[in-house]
Amino acid sequence: MLRASVRASVRASSGLQTRSVYTSVLDNDINITRNGKVNLAVGPGGRSSRTGYTVTVFGAAGFLGRYLTSKLARHGTNVVVPFRDDLKKRFLKVTGDLGVVNFVEFDPRNLESIAESVAHSDVVFNCIGADYWTKNFSMADVNIGITERITNAVKDAGNPRYVYVSSYNANPSSDSIFYATKGISEQVVKDILPDSTIVRPSPMYGREDNLLNYLGPKLKMWTPNRNAKEIYPVHVLDVAHALERIGFDDSTVGQTFELYGPEKLSFHEIRKMVHGITQDFSQVGPFSYNFADYEIPLQLAKLVAQIKQYLYWKQTNPDQVQRHLINQTIDPSAKTFADLGITDLDRLADVLFTYVKHWRHPLIAQQGAPSKKELNRLREQQHFT
Repeated sequence: MLRASVRASVRASSGLQTRSVYTSVLDNDINITRNGKVNLAVGPGGRSSRTGYTVTVFGAAGFLGRYLTSKLARHGTNVVVPFRDDLKKRFLKVTGDLGVVNFVEFDPRNLESIAESVAHSDVVFNCIGADYWTKNFSMADVNIGITERITNAVKDAGNPRYVYVSSYNANPSSDSIFYATKGISEQVVKDILPDSTIVRPSPMYGREDNLLNYLGPKLKMWTPNRNAKEIYPVHVLDVAHALERIGFDDSTVGQTFELYGPEKLSFHEIRKMVHGITQDFSQVGPFSYNFADYEIPLQLAKLVAQIKQYLYWKQTNPDQVQRHLINQTIDPSAKTFADLGITDLDRLADVLFTYVKHWRHPLIAQQGAPSKKELNRLREQQHFT
């Protein structure tokens, strides 16, 4: 990013002016990266323009990565997308103009393929992470091992910026394997590249999320604490916007950001809000099947989750059950959205109808969205039938 002193001297000596119509996050047409490379922006801003930057996004096909890729490509930033599965990355091609989104096949265990993915980039985003096991990778393999290889590749390539997306509650001593491995991975990143930027997003909601799609469709849930876990849910679009600003702002070098939403909600409150919109229930004669949350012993919940691991599709795992008991905590020393100049954050109630309306019964599918007042009433009431 062009530093303020250089920006002022260039403007004074050459008479260059910033665009009057400009939609990019860049302030000027001439930008200098931390390693001295000069990037020239071309065009009035927008899809057919070019920012001059090349950015690599690991995990671009994931939930957060796809929105980040879209925001970068729509302004003409050349995006390098490392991929493993042809079918999971192809939809990203249309997020940018011709030649803007470029795919590089890579293997997370192949160091050469990782090096090729970051070789020419000005900014590298690592959005790779896993909160479940597979037959090929454990959570430690993904959150620590792959992160270490990518960070070493960035260091060897001399990329000016590296942004690592961690998780809320990241703590090496956590009772959750996911939180612990994310905490360890932060230490690994800082040990290798002290100038790395760490970003810890809250649980994110959106169209393909693991929050609403986990809590919403089920009429009844059995959890160790009756879904009492408290979080600060944040819109994925707000997090993607923040990541874009972080990547182009050199003042964020070496900083840690916690990106969380404007209100604290429990899982149970979110479920009440969702079912206040979907109005799901079943009635068979005198028997009704309505929304409810039940509490079961922790060990029984983990046993059931362990049995589900033998299914061939993703299911609740024992560590996810453990995370149900851990409320989200905020690090007071970390920076937030406000430090990036982002203050107008979406509240869950404002956009919830858009993401859950397809779960409505056909008989009420044409009804309009409930008011914010009605959603707040549903959230605050003690019992829901």
